[in-house]
Amino acid sequence: MEKNAIYRAEILDYTSDGSSIARIHDMVVFVPGGAVGDHCDIRIVKIAKNHAFGRMEKVFIPSQHRIEPECPQASKCGGCCYWHITYEEELRAKKKKVSDAMHRIGGITLEPEGICGSDRIYHYRNKAQYPIGRNDSGVVTGFYRVRSHDIIPTDQCLIQTEQADILARCVRDWMQQFHIAPYNEQTRNGLLRHIYVRTAFATGQVQLCLVSKSAKLPHTDELISNIRHQVPGLCSVMINVNSKPGNAILGEKYITLWGTDWLEDILCGNRFHISPASFYQVNRSQAERLYECALDYAALDGTKTALDLYCGVGTITLALARQAKSVIGTEIIPQAVHNARENAKLNQIENVEFFCGDSGQTAQMLALRGLTPDVICVDPPRKGLDDVTIDAVAKMSPERIVYVSCDPATLARDVKKFATLGYTVKKYRAYDLFPRTHHVETVVLLGREKIDNYIRCHT
Repeated sequence: MEKNAIYRAEILDYTSDGSSIARIHDMVVFVPGGAVGDHCDIRIVKIAKNHAFGRMEKVFIPSQHRIEPECPQASKCGGCCYWHITYEEELRAKKKKVSDAMHRIGGITLEPEGICGSDRIYHYRNKAQYPIGRNDSGVVTGFYRVRSHDIIPTDQCLIQTEQADILARCVRDWMQQFHIAPYNEQTRNGLLRHIYVRTAFATGQVQLCLVSKSAKLPHTDELISNIRHQVPGLCSVMINVNSKPGNAILGEKYITLWGTDWLEDILCGNRFHISPASFYQVNRSQAERLYECALDYAALDGTKTALDLYCGVGTITLALARQAKSVIGTEIIPQAVHNARENAKLNQIENVEFFCGDSGQTAQMLALRGLTPDVICVDPPRKGLDDVTIDAVAKMSPERIVYVSCDPATLARDVKKFATLGYTVKKYRAYDLFPRTHHVETVVLLGREKIDNYIRCHT
């Protein structure tokens, strides 16, 4: 195989990050933008020891799954990777991604119960984060190009809400009018870094958070007056102060300029106050289906106790509490814990208790106290669970562990570790909360097998 040479090949599969795979001269070649079944000409752009990278030059026999991308930025923006295939093919690819990870990494022979597709693939995200920059035309907002910090200017995003796009445009116009400079990563000059918008689908409330290098922004009264007229559901305008260099979007300090410091949404019959720093699933209707599966796997009957690690604002915790004798939730973000406690009061749920702290350390502390919940639910970030958390969960000897994951690879790694501690996968199901991206959620039920032997060996 030669670099820059063009080879004819068929697209055979997809990678975990949404690229596609061909095989040329018995070597795997990764090709962005392919659809399984495409026959195409591929230019080799890089050759490694055991694989290569290619660029699609021409599709001469298109796959039956290939469609014309509706998003004009689909080939440039790093946010979405599946606009060029049918949604049915996307779901097949995501189900296979979960199944492959569980088989290959986790050693699990079970197949998933299925994958639950989203009822909407347009404008489904309730959270938008637009980086701000400048080009020859002035201030721009949009999304980063793949593997770069180059901003692709975007006036309309097909997966963000229309209110979010309107607010991004209003902020751009306001910055232009009053000569407010966007933050520059190289020089560290300028003020505004990101526009952060949250939308509550059930209540219609919208929150705008301006991520700024400084706590003081000029002419905010003019901005607030305009956007209140443009977005009737606006309930809050805030500043998040992030003066540190680096890729982190949000800083630690929040200032409320107008309205409340939270917005309210309804999920699984409970009302929630959500602060900007708090985790909340981006696809509300799919989150309800995901949590219904988690509750079904938990199999609570009103007499059992539960522990919810990484509880956020209490979305799963309060749903569990409706069916449990008592529930404990843990979360490391103080604002989220404050929201969770207020949300319990808001919904008149009294059989819950929340701890603020690292979930692994809190789980270890609860295990040492002798807590023995019947069910433990975990919903960790993409990196999954650490060994301290896994060990603490196993030592509490729950009947069931319900694992909600946003990364099949770390999920599979963790269930393999649980298997050594006496817990095996009983069933699992995939949920698409992120149409047109490569991300997918999974709910897994782990049941106790030989945990009594493990406990005796470690006490």
